Amino acid sequence: MAATAAAGAVCPSLPRLSLRRDRGAACCSLAPATTPQSTRLWPSRSCCNATHLPRQSRRFQHKPRCSQAEVANSTVDDDEACELVRGTDVVIGQGDDDSVRAYLLEAVKNNNGTCVLLLSDIFGFEDSATRDFAYRISCHGYNVLVPDLFRGNPWKKSLPMDEFQAWLAEQGPERVAGDIETCRKWLVDDFLEAAASKKLAVVGFCYGGGRLVETLARDADACFCAGVCFYGSRMDASLGARIAAPVLFVCGDGDPLCPVETVRELERQARGAKAAVYAGRGHGFAHRPESLEDDGDAENAFALMKSWLHEHLIS
Repeated sequence: MAATAAAGAVCPSLPRLSLRRDRGAACCSLAPATTPQSTRLWPSRSCCNATHLPRQSRRFQHKPRCSQAEVANSTVDDDEACELVRGTDVVIGQGDDDSVRAYLLEAVKNNNGTCVLLLSDIFGFEDSATRDFAYRISCHGYNVLVPDLFRGNPWKKSLPMDEFQAWLAEQGPERVAGDIETCRKWLVDDFLEAAASKKLAVVGFCYGGGRLVETLARDADACFCAGVCFYGSRMDASLGARIAAPVLFVCGDGDPLCPVETVRELERQARGAKAAVYAGRGHGFAHRPESLEDDGDAENAFALMKSWLHEHLIS
């Protein structure tokens, strides 16, 4: 399903959505994963043809840590929980200019019928830390879509920092907003069409957290039921009043890229928002912990996110 511009007027401070051509003719292509079972759970109205994508996506080399998950009213251990997720490379849209590559993680036995759109940090949708976090969310019954926000050109740690601003300038706000809208529309109109629950949430890290704020401020149709923003960078606090979905803001008080003052202002302005500020933590601690202290707070932040999603998507 191709993207359309969000309903309602686009506010001047938000990136305008790029209009896509041939909207009605777009399709979703599914690339089979490493096992024959990696197929769609639900049919799509779009034309879904199996295709082989270039082998660029990283497969998990180990099983991410999963807390205990409830499956069929019984508790399963970590290893069993991680076997309940399957991953598929997908292409949403049609044509090189209008399509968005993404990675779809589907819960199997414990699927609750809801979906999470996960917006990555600058290292992109194939980064192992991002995929591990998405995998762990899916272990708890959620379907998770991780789009390629950078069209195959994420920031690389090997690049010199004096090139960062030039790289960032290449990530056009209108194009990124349009790609997020393409994914949102596909999830609502196609993927969740046959699901028992059609509820959708958005989670964002760093760069993706900033885009989360813009996306929810633009969500005139109230498609998103909840959001979780981990240390969003370049967040516009003035957009808080336009956000209707309840958002959990997670950050550390030692993070120069996500000022606590901005988070507190968004908490005040956005309806139903809540801020969790971790003392002594810096940028990226929840999905890239670098110490035992980071690791402990990362576990706590994940538990907060899990409770937030359950409250607004399941309860």
